[in-house]
Amino acid sequence: MQNERYSRHYALPGFGESGQQKLQEARVLVIGAGGLGCPVLQYLAAAGVGILGIIDHDCVDLSNLHRQVLYETKDIGQEKAKVAADKLRRQNPDIEIRYWVKQLHSGNVADLIGSYDLIMDCTDNFAARYLLCDACRLLDIPLIFAAIYQYEGQVAVFNVADKDGVKTDYRHLFPTPPDPLEAPDCNLAGVLGVLPGMIGMLQATEAIKLLTGIGAVLINKLMTINMLDNSNYTFDIPKHPPKTTFYPQTLAELRTFDYNLYCAGEYTAIQAIDAAEFLAIGASSDCVLVDVRNLNELPRISLPHLSIPLIALPAQIKNIVGKRVIFICQSGKRSLIAAQYFQKQADVGQQIFHLDGGMIALENYLND
Repeated sequence: MQNERYSRHYALPGFGESGQQKLQEARVLVIGAGGLGCPVLQYLAAAGVGILGIIDHDCVDLSNLHRQVLYETKDIGQEKAKVAADKLRRQNPDIEIRYWVKQLHSGNVADLIGSYDLIMDCTDNFAARYLLCDACRLLDIPLIFAAIYQYEGQVAVFNVADKDGVKTDYRHLFPTPPDPLEAPDCNLAGVLGVLPGMIGMLQATEAIKLLTGIGAVLINKLMTINMLDNSNYTFDIPKHPPKTTFYPQTLAELRTFDYNLYCAGEYTAIQAIDAAEFLAIGASSDCVLVDVRNLNELPRISLPHLSIPLIALPAQIKNIVGKRVIFICQSGKRSLIAAQYFQKQADVGQQIFHLDGGMIALENYLND
């Protein structure tokens, strides 16, 4: 049965049964079962990777379905990791699928990734990327990275020695995290539906090449592809160590390192207010409310306010004038980013708040 399943691999020059055996003995962990994770998981499962792990804490949403083709409309609301595991087991019952419905963080990362041969970074935020970068470097595990933005994608292979014995990682490219509004995720910036499929397949290809020893792997190189003009470039990653020293140097330091705070930058605490405080403060004449959701998101705010989508905030920040400013979004995540960004530009006398729990919390409060 397996001979027939993998017969086209057996027929490949330089691959053959020995290459397939290496895949079947491999243990690969995929972090993130979203746009990138879906094609990575599907192709690695089909290729016969012996143990395939999945970590994702999120549930399937309708907005995922234009690019996350492992899921169907009936899967909306279900845990991605579980749905993915069930479908992959049906796709290839000869391999072992493991999954965790949890968020990766500094306290659990070493335990979760430590037993795997290869880690696939299919995440969509900087905190997770820097966490995986540091954890894989300290545990000496190869990491295959990919990222997408609107029409463009990137792929690189980290923590694998080149012919000179040199290893690079994510910090060689980006020593310190960018501002969240300088590099927004696809929720804010949008993404072409086919792009993560294309980049995820390249990511899976690099995994197969690395595990079997075929071809030229993107070791210490970054490949970029633009879907609008079909341009692609491969760059050498700088081999000198990153200049910053502000990151964990040991596993003990890693376990207590706050990556969310690290990636948020040097901000003082933003005051979160609840729905009752929002209604009281927001009605005052010296307060300006700023809705950073997209214009089509409902429900709208009944109080007078400015509507400035988060991605447009840098260009319109001078329009926000008030002694007190409250940022609002749907759940509280984007409003916190907006408040942190605005804080760097604000007048000394301005008080800055964000609505904890966003419009969801406000609606629940009004309906109680």
